[in-house]
Amino acid sequence: MTSPDAGTPRTERLTIEATVPRSRLDNYLHARFPCVSRSTLQRLIREGHVTVNGAPVKPTHPPRAGDEVRITWPPPRPTEIVPREIPLTVLYEDEQLLVLNKPPGLVVHPAAGNEDHTLVNALLHHCAGRLSGVGGVIRPGIVHRLDQFTSGLMVVAKDDATHMGLSYQFSRRQVEKLYHAVVCGGVEPPTGEIEAPIARHPNHRKVMTVTEGGRPAHTSYRVMERLREATLVEARLHTGRTHQVRVHFKFIGFPLVGDLVYGRKQNARLKELTGVEAPRQMLHARLLAFDHPRSGERLSFEAPWPEDFAAVVRALRSG
Repeated sequence: MTSPDAGTPRTERLTIEATVPRSRLDNYLHARFPCVSRSTLQRLIREGHVTVNGAPVKPTHPPRAGDEVRITWPPPRPTEIVPREIPLTVLYEDEQLLVLNKPPGLVVHPAAGNEDHTLVNALLHHCAGRLSGVGGVIRPGIVHRLDQFTSGLMVVAKDDATHMGLSYQFSRRQVEKLYHAVVCGGVEPPTGEIEAPIARHPNHRKVMTVTEGGRPAHTSYRVMERLREATLVEARLHTGRTHQVRVHFKFIGFPLVGDLVYGRKQNARLKELTGVEAPRQMLHARLLAFDHPRSGERLSFEAPWPEDFAAVVRALRSG
């Protein structure tokens, strides 16, 4: 699959290898192209951009073994987001992708109240002319996200093929993601597995929670260092749910230092006992490893702690 010039439709063909009982074409395609939203795929199917055995179908069409699916990706529309010259710490870059160390405080996507000082604005400037258009809008290939106040490693795709390839690896859990976090309290046991489903809170839509019926979520952890009234831990993400590390450590009773959404009371207690108050949630994406979609080479990157993270660790070490 190659990235077309702007304004040129791209056609892709695939053969369904096995019948999927009780499934639908939109769900099947979303599993194949997880970086494209299900609603976008449904729209493409309804508009006739997707055919099965040469004929238009509905999103509910059941996938059957041997079906030939043809997808015509429409040319991407220009974005209205304004490029901005915002400094980026780029650790690796080639013609297909780049890896950067996101600073804390930088929002990934523009939103109301912050429309022109985001990572997307910075990437539109940095990657001028080399932007993926998966889903129909020209944009930098944001394959995964970090919270505004989480620092660390992100990979960004420059073309559609790379975007699809990276997204496939994330969806198949082939990407290694290690985070460092400082959490309130003394974590026990020193290693563990947190397997607890996550969904949006029913009453607070910006907050996630562990709840029966949520999406499966799995985090492994190990204690790195015991601090005053806190613990430095390494967390390995096996899934990629919104706020996963923050929600899972709250769930086991050790919310992140500085996280006033999921651990206000514990952070107030930490300040009372130690005098330490973190400026943000102490969460840093330390390591990221994946296969390069073009060459197949396994790439691995590590990002040092930002100064605010290191300062909180130092403060909690001292007596």
